[in-house]
Amino acid sequence: MLQQIREKTTGWIATIILGLLIITVGFLGAGEYMSRSVESAVAKVEAPPSWWASAPAWWPASLLWQHEEVTQDEFRAAFEQARQRERETLGEKFDPRSFEATENKLLVLDQLIDQKILKLAARAAGVVVGDEAVRQAIASEPAFQVDGKFDPNRYALLLSSQVPALSPVQFQAEQRERMQLALIPQGITDSAFITPQELDRLVTLLAETRDITIAALPRPSLDDGEVTDAQIKAWYDSHPADFKQGESVTLEYVEIEASALPVAAADDEAALRQRYEQEKSRFMSAEQRMASHILITVPADADAATRDAALKKATALAAQAKAPGADFAAIAKANSEDPGSRDAGGDLGWVDKGVMVKPFEDALFAMQSGEIRGPLQTDFGYHVLRLREIKAGEGKSFEEVRGQLAQEQGEAAGERAFNDLAGRMVNEVLKNPTALGPAARSEGLEVQKLGPFSRATASGIAANPAVLRAAFSDALVQDGTVSDLIEIGPRHSVLIRVLEHTPEAAQPLAQVRDVVIAAIRSDRTDKAANAAADAMLARVAKGESLKDIAAAQKLQSGVLPGLPRGAPMPSAEINSAVFEARPAAAGQPATGKARLQNGEYAVFVVDKVNEGDVTRISPEERKQLQEQIVGLQGESGVQSFINALRKNFRVTRHEDRF
Repeated sequence: MLQQIREKTTGWIATIILGLLIITVGFLGAGEYMSRSVESAVAKVEAPPSWWASAPAWWPASLLWQHEEVTQDEFRAAFEQARQRERETLGEKFDPRSFEATENKLLVLDQLIDQKILKLAARAAGVVVGDEAVRQAIASEPAFQVDGKFDPNRYALLLSSQVPALSPVQFQAEQRERMQLALIPQGITDSAFITPQELDRLVTLLAETRDITIAALPRPSLDDGEVTDAQIKAWYDSHPADFKQGESVTLEYVEIEASALPVAAADDEAALRQRYEQEKSRFMSAEQRMASHILITVPADADAATRDAALKKATALAAQAKAPGADFAAIAKANSEDPGSRDAGGDLGWVDKGVMVKPFEDALFAMQSGEIRGPLQTDFGYHVLRLREIKAGEGKSFEEVRGQLAQEQGEAAGERAFNDLAGRMVNEVLKNPTALGPAARSEGLEVQKLGPFSRATASGIAANPAVLRAAFSDALVQDGTVSDLIEIGPRHSVLIRVLEHTPEAAQPLAQVRDVVIAAIRSDRTDKAANAAADAMLARVAKGESLKDIAAAQKLQSGVLPGLPRGAPMPSAEINSAVFEARPAAAGQPATGKARLQNGEYAVFVVDKVNEGDVTRISPEERKQLQEQIVGLQGESGVQSFINALRKNFRVTRHEDRF
């Protein structure tokens, strides 16, 4: 039978049919198949193949396109970082509700998309970062250095302390990717420049000042006119985003907190004494040695003759210092090349282990009191050492450290009790992952309820970022299962389960009717204030003096000469409007208005424009300004490069997966 199938599927007709099937799958089925793998992605960026860089975005054979995805985890982590930065910047003024706006989420998403675009561009350009470049970058990182040199032990320790821990191979891969992403932007940034003529023109604009006359208009009384049902409906329909009820959840949760556990019984005297004997070395102070030295420096790139000369000099000084009656301090003052200790006769004070370089330390802690040794070679040159005094390490008695031992023992017992309880709770939850009650009852813990709340109104344990992410995660919302153990503090964790979930939806008009009416009246009031400002500017345009109009209406007004560009005076809004005002036309004054944060308006007349003087800026200020402008141009160039790539790439965003 197999032979018959084989015979009937050979020949040119079968080949054509098979080819058509492959093309059909490639054009129609492959896209659908591939799309299933990105159902959870927040965004996908696709780039045409390198052999057809100009392939149009509508070309259906996307199987051949390269792609990168922005995962939900990536987006949530980036959005949380942005939230924390905004919270730190604004402090008490931070509004969590407004930060959850879709605009902020799209801003973060676009930044992640830009990173994926750069990654694809680097791959297409064949950007490769060599192993040596990665090693040099890691070795130059100050966090991995001790005394200015790369320390492998510190490197391994810092990687292992990350959450989750990173292996050197993983970290090197991350470093290589970061460097690969940075190469093209760095090249664009480094190519930015500004000519002296352009800089002069910019200085002239930045140093420009303006003389103005200004008057402040009082805000009209709050509108209290009638608002019809038709107006209410029209406003509600035209401002849908203002009346949305955010996505919300209701939780049940169980807290596991060490402070709520019974206090562990104190260990008896014998157990504490046994621990003291086992750990007695912990309570010993380190041995110290008082030392002096004479240093003859040798440059790292010194030739053999220079090294020999330094060794001969150090040998002669060592012999001189060892001679009976020799004054080591005087010899050091006259000959040592260590600027830090020379004037003090080579005195280094009390030296602990681990402070000096290893050859120096090994020799010093092997010497006898009063001994002079040398010459000793280190990376700095040749040393002549003198050990003046030894201070032996001293130990503390059991009575002195009994309280510390008891406290540590109690903390360790509490830690064990907390971990044991948490482990038992997790095991019980695994038996019934869709309920918290049975596990809580087995350990005598209370199941508490919280909500409903949105991301913006979260409080209590839900205000913790880790809890908030879990509460709105697809896994908990859709499956109704108990979360993993979530740590919210030292020896303080929670298990949560979503009881109810309400998607984001528009609030009924009947529910927000009063809010809509207030918005309409506020808008009317603002329009009245704007109309009053326009009316005053119209009078000025007809030839009336702003100063006279203000005096007649008893408005607050004044003349501000030499107003500098960019200054927050009289306010940031007014300053910006003043310098946006175009120069006056023939026979017409340059005027403008600005809306202040409190809703009031100010109107102004530009009496004179004073051009900036390039000769008044110092060379240092000019250089600093030039560097700032070049930096901004570099950033703009990078963004223009990304925007150009976007036109030829296919970017798909899934805003419903935020």
